[in-house]
Amino acid sequence: MILANRLRLENLTDKTPSDIAAFNVEELALLVEELDEEKSRLKALDDRLSLALDLKYAGVAHNTRQREGKDTGTARFADGAFTIVANLPKRVKWDQTRLSLAVHTIVHDWREDPAEYVQTEYKVSEAAYNAWPKAVRTLFEAARAVETGKSSYRFERKDGRNS
Repeated sequence: MILANRLRLENLTDKTPSDIAAFNVEELALLVEELDEEKSRLKALDDRLSLALDLKYAGVAHNTRQREGKDTGTARFADGAFTIVANLPKRVKWDQTRLSLAVHTIVHDWREDPAEYVQTEYKVSEAAYNAWPKAVRTLFEAARAVETGKSSYRFERKDGRNS
């Protein structure tokens, strides 16, 4: 049931988490629904504004970076009374198979320690760990730490509508 004068997100600014926790489930579900809608609306606005800024400044930023001899990073240029600081982050991805071959070459052909050139991180999927025989799990147990992330909650109405 949606109330005409129902609690809105803007009513939360003067409330403590304890105050909010005291709300009934219907109020909480409506607040979560309103927050999801607001996040979606803000994401769409953010996407639109980002595209507009790209349309307006990407060319100038690109030319500025080129003059500075770089493809990525920060470019500073003037527009009226403002200095625009345009950042294009560098995202490097490494082909894992080719890295493995390079490390193999360092170890077997060059007889050097690959740790001087690359960092190695071992990962174990939780599903694999749980499927291992007990002796293997015991061997790896000391290296395993379980942490938790941020809690999340979803409200599912008994009539099938979700919030």
